[in-house]
Formats: sequence, structure tokens, C-alpha cells
Amino acid sequence: MTQQHETTPRELERDALRARWDALLAEQGKLRIRDAAAALGVGEAQLLSTQLGDGVQRLAWDPALFHGLAGLGEVMASTRNQWAVIEKHGTYDNIDIGEHVGLVLTHEIDLRLFPTHFHSAFAVQKIHRGKPLHSIQFFAKDGTALHKVYAKDDASREAMGRLVNAHLAEDQESIEPVLEAPAPRATLPDEEIDVETFQQEWRDLQDTHEFFGLLRRNKVSRLQAMRLAPEGFTKQVPAETVERMLEAAVEDKVSIMAFVGSPGCIEIHTGPINRVVETGTWINILDPDFNLHLNRAGIASAWVVRKPTEDGVVTSLELFDKAGETIVMFFGERKPGIPEDEGWRELVRQVTEQKVLWASGSCVGYVSRI
Repeated sequence: MTQQHETTPRELERDALRARWDALLAEQGKLRIRDAAAALGVGEAQLLSTQLGDGVQRLAWDPALFHGLAGLGEVMASTRNQWAVIEKHGTYDNIDIGEHVGLVLTHEIDLRLFPTHFHSAFAVQKIHRGKPLHSIQFFAKDGTALHKVYAKDDASREAMGRLVNAHLAEDQESIEPVLEAPAPRATLPDEEIDVETFQQEWRDLQDTHEFFGLLRRNKVSRLQAMRLAPEGFTKQVPAETVERMLEAAVEDKVSIMAFVGSPGCIEIHTGPINRVVETGTWINILDPDFNLHLNRAGIASAWVVRKPTEDGVVTSLELFDKAGETIVMFFGERKPGIPEDEGWRELVRQVTEQKVLWASGSCVGYVSRI
């Protein structure tokens, strides 16, 4: 007599969530998993776990899994937040993961990792537009997607399959639990901040990497820092400045750095850009080995930021959403020990000294403020 499997509460929960997801797709049609998760009040990891055994496998998260990405060959690395997504093609190498900070350092794939945020991982195999799409995806405790890696060809799919098999989790049935994500770093209200000390420490910066420590010591959020900076070090600019900057970077052939982050990963592009396309509310960089998609509907404020270093002032354009979270940061291409590119500095000056003329809701041109 065959022993029947007794359905567990977590399996019932998994099946119920899968039914809600199916109903949402039936109602709204094609919907990205991130948007579906938001609509259902869960994380992406929870939705993926409803498909275990149907092209989805749970992996045992361990830094060794991330180190294994170095053996995949050429892949596509993707990191996103609510309003921006970056996609880079290349190989993983020079991987170093410590307790609090990790690095992947190649020219094509350049990552800063925050391992305390990593909690779970899944392998996903789908058919997309008639072709196999294999990926390994990493998630935070609350199910937020942190970073995704996509195989590009048969060789990388085969290598990914071997890596997946080496890191399969024992549980391939239960829904992914929702756990509390690490608490955000504590900040102070403006009136409790020692602004004089904060501003002097800003003036004394010797390296852009010291900026995070400056914020942490003074319990200041990044958006607060924009407001409380020493005079002349930050300037709020119109949100459309980013479009002008990208178009000018293409026209003037100025190499840039673009930083897009999730809670556990910052992915960086360094180099020239060649094609900028606007589609609805999205601004898209569409280059062969680099894509960036930026939803300007999420931009609540934009700032030009200047930080002193031992190599001179470094200039960035930084975008924030209404919650004060960083969407994307742009710099000119540079390396430690080398002063900032004058072409980038001049480009920023020009695009921030223009204002947009609007007529009947349409942009009709620019004029100089000078």
C-alpha cells in the first residue's frame, strides 16, 4: 500500500500563494515577478519558492556559492532597486568575501557586496522567447532580490548546472519564510546633528570611500548630507539633468561610472556609453555589454555632489527617491591616484547651467543660465 504524503502547513501556504499569483497574472497579464511580489505583499523569494520543482531549485546560501561564479565563464550580472536596474556582461573573478564586505573586481563585472544581507539563493530555469534562460538569484531575509546572474550560452549553462548541483539545499518543497531584514542604520533628525563637525569632516575627506564612514559617525543619511553639506559642496538640480548628462556623455565621448545598488550589492559600470533611448518613463542605456534602465518617475531629487580627495575634488550626480533612498550615482571614470577627468567636470558644469524650456508639456530646448 502506497503511503500518502501529508501536506504540511508550509506547503499549504506555498500552494495558496501560488494560487494568488496565478490569479493576479490572469487578471493583469504579463507582470514582472518584482511587481507581482509587491502587489501580493511578499518578496520575490517567496514567489519563486512556490515554483520549486517547476524550473526552480533552492540553493544553500554560502559564500562558496558566490565564489563558484568564477567558473561560469561569460555571464550577465544584474542588480536593481525599485527604480533602476543595471546589467553587465562579463566574467566573475578576483572574488573576495569578508564578514561585512565583499568584492568582485574585473573591468566588466565590478561589485561591492554586503554579505550580512545575503540569506537565500535559487536556481531558475525558464524558457524566454523560445530560448533557455538559466540564472542564479540571491535574496535578503525578507525576500528582496539582491543580485542575479544569467548564463549566456551553452557552456555557461552547463557550468551553472554543475555549480547548482553542488549547492542544492535539502528542502525543495517549503515556501521561503519571511524573516526580518537587518535594521536600517540609525540616523538623527537635522536639529540633533552637530552640523559644524559634520561639515568640517566633509572638508577633510581624503578619499571618496571615506564618505560612508563620515555618514555613519555622524548618524546622517545620504539625503540629509545633501542638505547639510558645507556650502558649495552640493547643489540640487532638476531631475531631467540626468537625461542631459547621459546624452552629453554620448555626444562628447566622456567615460562615466554608474553605481546601482540593492540592499546587499552595488554594481558598477565604468567606461563610455553609446546609445541612450527613452521609452515612456524609462531612460535606457542600450550598449552591447552594458544596459542601464532608469525609471525617472521615481526621481524625487537630484544633486551634484563634490567630495575632496588627495587627488582633488571628485564630482558626482546622485539621484534619490521620495523615501530618501539612492537610485543611482554617476561619476566620471577615474582611478585612485588620478585626478578627476576634466571632460566629466566640464560636462556636469554645462548640463547644470542649463534650464529646460517647456511648452504645452513638451521640452522644446535648453538655454544657458549664465
